[in-house]
Order: sequence, then C-alpha cells, then structure tokens
Amino acid sequence: EHIYVDEGISGRNTRKREAFNRMIGVAKSKEKPFDIILVWKFSRFARNREDSIVYKSMLRKQCGIDVVSISESLGDDKTSILIEALIEAMDEYYSINLAEEVKRGMTEKASRGEIVSVAPFGYRIENGTFVPDDNAQFVVGIFEDFLAGMGYRQLATKYTALGARTRFGNVLDNRFIEYVLNNPAYVGKIRWSTDGQGASKRKYHNPNTIVADGNHEPLIDSVIFEAAQKRIADIKNRYGKYQRIEQPAEYILKGLVRCHSCGSTLTYQKANHGLQCHSYSRGTCSTSHFIAMDKIESAVIEYLQSVIESKTLHISLSGQPVKSKNSIAPLIRREEQKLKRAKLAYTEGVDTLEEYRETKAVIEARIAALKAQEEEKPAPIDESAYCGKIKSVIEVLRDPSQNPQIKNAALRSIITKIVLYKPENRIEVYFHV
Repeated sequence: EHIYVDEGISGRNTRKREAFNRMIGVAKSKEKPFDIILVWKFSRFARNREDSIVYKSMLRKQCGIDVVSISESLGDDKTSILIEALIEAMDEYYSINLAEEVKRGMTEKASRGEIVSVAPFGYRIENGTFVPDDNAQFVVGIFEDFLAGMGYRQLATKYTALGARTRFGNVLDNRFIEYVLNNPAYVGKIRWSTDGQGASKRKYHNPNTIVADGNHEPLIDSVIFEAAQKRIADIKNRYGKYQRIEQPAEYILKGLVRCHSCGSTLTYQKANHGLQCHSYSRGTCSTSHFIAMDKIESAVIEYLQSVIESKTLHISLSGQPVKSKNSIAPLIRREEQKLKRAKLAYTEGVDTLEEYRETKAVIEARIAALKAQEEEKPAPIDESAYCGKIKSVIEVLRDPSQNPQIKNAALRSIITKIVLYKPENRIEVYFHV
C-alpha cells in the first residue's frame, strides 16, 4: 500500500522527487500510516548528507518514524550513528565522483572526435556517427545565402517557407540561424564544453570548449565556414550581439497592438520610432507590420473620436461572458500555481497539515468563484454610457500633462487589443466592458 518509487530521478536533491516528497507528506499526517521506512540502501533515501540528516531527524523527532536500510543493517548501539554517517558520506562522494567521471569520459570521447550529443540540424545519428539527412540541403543553402548578403531574419523566413523545421518541429528563428552558422559540426568538427555546458548552442566561443576533428562527413567547406564567421563578427561589431532594440519604459500603445498575420505583439523600434511585429523581427513571421508610432497613435485617437461623434458603436458580446475566458483563464492558472506551491510547502515541511488545509480551502474557493464568473451570462450594455467612458479616455490621451503610463492604463480600461492589418494599413479595435 505504501510503496514510493522515483524512477530515473537522481537522489542528490529532493526537488524533483515527487514520490519522495509525497512519502514525507504522508509520514507527517495525523494518521501516520507507518512507523518505519524501508530502503534497500541508504543511498536510495538520499545521496546528499544535508537532505539525509534533515529528513531523518524530522521523521524521528516529529513523527517517530525510523529509516532502515535492508542491506546495510545497523545495530542499536551508539557506534551505529558513526557508521550511518560514514555510509551517507560515501554515498554522496560516490554520486559526486560518478558525475565527474561521466564528464571526464565525455570530454575524452569528444577530444577523440566521437559524438557526445544529439545530432545537429542537418544530421542524424547512424552507427555511432553523424550522417547527413534531408535537412542537409537547407544547411548548405543557409551558408550560401548568408554569404550572399541575407540576414538572419530573411534566412529564417525563407527556409521556414521551404519547409525546414527544428528537431522539435518548430519554425526557424534568428537564434537558430545563428546557431547553424556558428556550428563547426558542419565542417566535420565535434564541439564540447568541459565546464558542464555540453554542446551549448549559445556559448559558441567558450574558452573551455573542445573543438576536435570528427569522424563524420562535413556539409560545408572550411573556407565557406570561415567566411561566414568573418561576416558574423562584422555584423556584431556593427550592430551588437543580437541587435537588441532599447525599449522605452512606457509608451501609449505598449502591449496593445497585435500583428494580424501571426498575433504577436508589436514592439518598439528605436531606429524608426515605430512599432514592428516581434515575431517578424525574430524571423518567425513572414509579413512586416511596421508602422510609425505617431501614425498609429493618431489613428487610434481619431477612431475613438469618430465613435463618439457618429455614435456607431454597437457592442455585441456574441454570447460571450462579460469577462472573456481569455481574461479569466490566466487568473485561474495563477491560483492553481498557488495551490501547487502550498502543497510543496506542506510536503517540504514548511507548513503543517492544518495550515495546508486552510490555504487549500481559500485557494479552491477563489478558483470556484473564477470559474463561476467565467460562466456568467452577458449583462446588457448601456452604449451611451460606454461612449461617455470612451470620451473620458480621449481626454486623458490628449492631455499633455499625463505621462505615457497613465495614458496606456486609460486605453486598457476600454480596449483589449488593436489589430494592425498590413499592407492595408487598417486597424481593428477590440473593446471590453
């Protein structure tokens, strides 16, 4: 009835040991369904002396529960304390030493040019080596087009359209293109970091990285690869590492404008003082949605003014709740996360069972209230009063004494999102009530 197993989970800490934490929670309950925890070896309980001491002490003093090793039997005399401590120290040493030996072995393997990681884009693993796959043609094309003058975003857009996908089935983006262009695997090399970063995509020039001749077929000539590295360095010297754009702390339309093509938020572009689709900047959206900041701000204010003057605002909730599921779902998820944290606090011994029950009851009541609110039927809307609310917002937007943060908050009080259509230069404004 009480068997707790964490398959394939390291005993070096308890963070991810769900069964272990559940066992501790049951042990601390008022019912206390067992008096002894049996383990095959003490290392199965914990391979970290601090965890072992804390949990064993808590179980013995607070719960009256002993931890007994079947294969490492100890007597009842005081010397057994020393023996148990020695066993725990040896288990922790073994765990740390094993990790170091594995790391040393992988480093040695990499230095001989043998593979120690998953296959990079354009290869698959066959008989212990990298073999070109269907994506190899894309790798060759990326290098050729990059040296022909195309940028990361253009390359991501082009090869996504041609059907290229990452190992996880995702579309290509700027960072993925940079990873491909920096990977020496394509000239027949093996790259491995000796500081625990492995074949990390992001640390291309880590000083603790081994780059050795591999045993696989290269896709790119070394001359082409070096030319690509030179162009990458030139781009970084000219524009900075990721060409990051400095965002102002606040602006009137911050977080409100969306791309019609992909739904991403439009973010600020300092160079042109305008907004651009975030995903387009990363190379995952194929349509540019750039618009000058002054132009879209004026368009939004003019549209709101036209609503007031023509009184043509027709609010139709289309059977949706007053607060949409889109706005309530995140609140429910937030409360569910709180519930998980409360459970973790109990299983880790931070809260008592009574405290956990109280917290759980409060959070579950909030979740029930939110779910009930999610199902509320729409209330009738007074469109005349709502137009008055829009008028108040316009006054705030046109008041030069109000800062962008206040103006953004005023817009958010009536607007859920603003969708920009390109190339028509048309906007759709979505209101909420």
